[in-house]
Amino acid sequence: MPATRTLRAAAALLLATAAAAQAQDKPVELKFAHWLPPTHSLSRTGFEPWAKSVEAASKGSIKVALFPAQQLGKAADHYDMARDGIADVTWVNPGYQAGRFPVVAAGELPFLIGKPGPGSAALDAWYRKYAAAEMKDVKFCFAHLHIGTFHAKKPITEPSQLRGMKIRSSNGTNAAFMTLLGATNVQVSAPEARDALDKGVADAISFPWDSIVSFGIDKAVKFHTDMRLYASDFVWVMNKGWYDKLSAGQKKVMDDHCNNEWAGKVGAAWGDFEDGGQAKLEKAAGHTIVKITPAQLDMWKKAAEPLYAQWIQAVGKNGINGQQALDDLRKELTARNAN
Repeated sequence: MPATRTLRAAAALLLATAAAAQAQDKPVELKFAHWLPPTHSLSRTGFEPWAKSVEAASKGSIKVALFPAQQLGKAADHYDMARDGIADVTWVNPGYQAGRFPVVAAGELPFLIGKPGPGSAALDAWYRKYAAAEMKDVKFCFAHLHIGTFHAKKPITEPSQLRGMKIRSSNGTNAAFMTLLGATNVQVSAPEARDALDKGVADAISFPWDSIVSFGIDKAVKFHTDMRLYASDFVWVMNKGWYDKLSAGQKKVMDDHCNNEWAGKVGAAWGDFEDGGQAKLEKAAGHTIVKITPAQLDMWKKAAEPLYAQWIQAVGKNGINGQQALDDLRKELTARNAN
């Protein structure tokens, strides 16, 4: 009995010491930069809940300051902003720098992923073994995705219609697909897309459903193709120097918020909200949901096949067995019912 009491006392002392240490953690600010409007759905479903959870788990010792709407830098620069310490955590679209991050681009392959929540969790779980090498300048937090389609000034139902059109593509893989089909790519970030459409620089855009409304692009395009055309990958990355200066307790808080659970949670919350935008556009005056027949969908899938071979070849240059890696991703997606 005395030994048991001693062990209990020792355990209680350890817990009290740990709690005291956490309570005494030096307060730090986490500058979180992204390029979406502060009213965007991902702010409400992802950035803000994550920030509040970090603050609560750290007992207020980590204060998260959100910098939306490209306040600290252009959309395409957010990876380098985390690397250089301009921000401590950033939200990155790797596809905005085509070819720089070839491995994670697997998630962008057309018609591969059908459900944003489980798809995000699958992509994140699969990519973690590659992230340390491909994104070595930063500390990887997690990956997630959304799914989108064409929104255009005229109906789009078949691949042949794209020849000669000017398309604002969602990422590098989608841009390669447009080139393959004879379209011209218009390279502008999401915040600049409405202007490109208004000025006739672009005829159509690949975009998720609800963001068409939140970015005001529904004023520029009236036809929306009813298919799961593409996915766009996103990663949350952290400045290594900022992380290294945290206390042990604070590092655990960040580790607990940079995991596969959060990848699936953010992917589902935002992705499902985006998909819900289709119903809004169906009810909106002047908008048409363009239906696709099974035969037309087969045409799109066949047209996309060369992109898979190109991806396998691209990652092979980095010493990766692309076919095996793609098979592994497909298995992860199937296991999570994401395709």
